[in-house]
Amino acid sequence: MIPPALAAVYFGSPWFDAMVFVGAAVLAWEWFGLCGRRAGWLVFGAVYLVASVWALIYLRTDPDLGAYTVFWLFAMVWAVDTGAYAAGRTIGGPKLAPRISPNKTWAGLGGGVLFAALVGGVTALVLERQSVIPLALASGALGVVSQGGDLLESWVKRRFDKKDSGIFIPGHGGLFDRVDGLLAAALAAALITEASGKGSLLAWV
Repeated sequence: MIPPALAAVYFGSPWFDAMVFVGAAVLAWEWFGLCGRRAGWLVFGAVYLVASVWALIYLRTDPDLGAYTVFWLFAMVWAVDTGAYAAGRTIGGPKLAPRISPNKTWAGLGGGVLFAALVGGVTALVLERQSVIPLALASGALGVVSQGGDLLESWVKRRFDKKDSGIFIPGHGGLFDRVDGLLAAALAAALITEASGKGSLLAWV
């Protein structure tokens, strides 16, 4: 699924918009399957999904750095997952949130944040920034947010006694299981961008 997603990011609208809206429809279906007809949960899911969809499209619309921003965001979230898995398996140690996600550790969180910061540093070099530190720090912070999105979905699944959010990806569960961190990180990045008044988060970090 990665090559078509990257191609959609590269070509932008209408391909990226179409991919996001199709993904949103799948996520909405999976959320309904998780929560059933519980009105409060359905409202929360609708607000969260709409906000995250807006965030992804908003970040891509910047004419100069939109594609770079979404590529960076994708790479950062993937790095968080990779770093968390590697550090968690290698180091182990105290659990991060045993009642929500028993396999996650504090070491895994640290590894995920470190890998996210490395992606930020490499991105700063590619963009020829004078310093890699601001974007590395911002990436590390968004790495924490990404892990928060992962924990949120884990908590919802545990709340409704579900192992996966769906069966959209055979052998890997639902789409929500793959993009939970991305949704949270994209929303945070978009809100920070909007508050800054800049066209892209990459324009000032």
